[in-house]
Amino acid sequence: MTHDPAFDAADESRPLDHAPPELAQVPVDLDRLRHLVETDLAPTLTAGAVTLDPDIVATYSSDQALFCPAAGAVALVRAACVEDVQATMRFATTHRVPVVPQGARSGISGGANAIPGCLLLSVERMARILSIDPGERTVTVEPGILNQDLKDALREHGLAYPPDPGSVAISSIGGNVATNAGGLCCVKYGVTKDYVRRLEVVLADGTRATLGTGTAKGVAGLDLRGLFVGSEGTLGVIVEVTLRLVPALPPPLTAVATFPDERAAAATVSDFMAAGAQPSMLESLDAVSLRLLNEFGDFGLDDAAGAMLLVQSDGSGNADAALAEVEAFTACAQTNGALDVGLSDDAADSEALVATRRMAQPAYERYAQRHGGGQLLDDICLPRTRMAEFYERLAQVRATSGLTIAVVAHAGDGNIHPSVFFDAGDPADVARAERAFEEIMQLGLELGGTITGEHGVGFLKRAWLARELDEGSKHIHRVVKHALDPLGILNPGKMFAEL
Repeated sequence: MTHDPAFDAADESRPLDHAPPELAQVPVDLDRLRHLVETDLAPTLTAGAVTLDPDIVATYSSDQALFCPAAGAVALVRAACVEDVQATMRFATTHRVPVVPQGARSGISGGANAIPGCLLLSVERMARILSIDPGERTVTVEPGILNQDLKDALREHGLAYPPDPGSVAISSIGGNVATNAGGLCCVKYGVTKDYVRRLEVVLADGTRATLGTGTAKGVAGLDLRGLFVGSEGTLGVIVEVTLRLVPALPPPLTAVATFPDERAAAATVSDFMAAGAQPSMLESLDAVSLRLLNEFGDFGLDDAAGAMLLVQSDGSGNADAALAEVEAFTACAQTNGALDVGLSDDAADSEALVATRRMAQPAYERYAQRHGGGQLLDDICLPRTRMAEFYERLAQVRATSGLTIAVVAHAGDGNIHPSVFFDAGDPADVARAERAFEEIMQLGLELGGTITGEHGVGFLKRAWLARELDEGSKHIHRVVKHALDPLGILNPGKMFAEL
């Protein structure tokens, strides 16, 4: 394969401190690129891995985000093995072609979206469990395996992988690592990064690198494994993941409390956690969410309430400890003015309640479809002590915008997910929704929080990352990006674009 100067786009003469991390540009001659994909790239890959069919390419060109461009991809590579990924990256480096790594495309920040002139590199076909080691309590997988499929496979070994994003049934482990996904149980069991022991990645030039160790402890060298968790395909392509596991999680007890308003529920969360509680789940739903869930599935929730908290405790396997914890929660809820509280040790009831919580996003989607098609789902994370104030100030955003805004939260973590609904066909309504979304983001920063707790930056929040980071941190980001991706070909236009 020879280098084609027609595709040179980077200006390597600029000083590092001032060079933007995104140096890739659209190739001048897309027809020439398509020809090179067919003649130079395709023969080096697994048969059938490449397609230039515009309809198939378009299908893979976006994730679930709104307001994020997703056009212009030249070809799709559906890698079947690590060698396919390496060959694709070598080709991309030789011809300075942007590459957008993809998993299940279940994200909602535009991180997997196409950019003009790019190759889409999907690892969804790399979905095998490579090994399970009960002695070390580890599992090694390819990146395309779905989270729920992994959990199901581990169950027969008496092991568990705790991180459980709301998209557990449709999101891949590689994507979870790329965004450092969280979920419902993370208040006790942590997020994805807490379980990643070792990564195999393919760098921009096709080099394969092992990051981390296979041992429970290891501090040799820098923590490059941690650097890649949450990097959203901007530093390399994840091709193998070794995860730490835990013994099968014990069955939890469940408690539910309803409140007159969101502030009372938030105060309960803050007080309960400050008292030293370690629930295995602590979720909240506001009045709008309760109503939309009942409309979606007739779940029998109290949609006259202003908010609801769903709490579980597994007592780390001790039934008495679990009971004491949920009883402490109910007492705390009553102190904060709960309308109703209840306990259940019935496994079917617990599973039904958690399943209902997981249906919030499908309920939102149906509501959006029936009311103009627009939904912007936010993902800020706050100190728990500031959540009550957040809800107070959110009331102002609701009043000013006049839009429906529903909120669910991984409340024990302070991870809040407001959804702004609007008529996507009405430019004025779209503008109001965008303004409300930005006001929520700004509010999160003002209250000492972060712009994303688990969904990632992607395209949607790239400008906001620059607002959150200080100058020193921006400089480090730029230096790392330039060192690992000097041509700027890995997922350009996304996380690093405005740093």
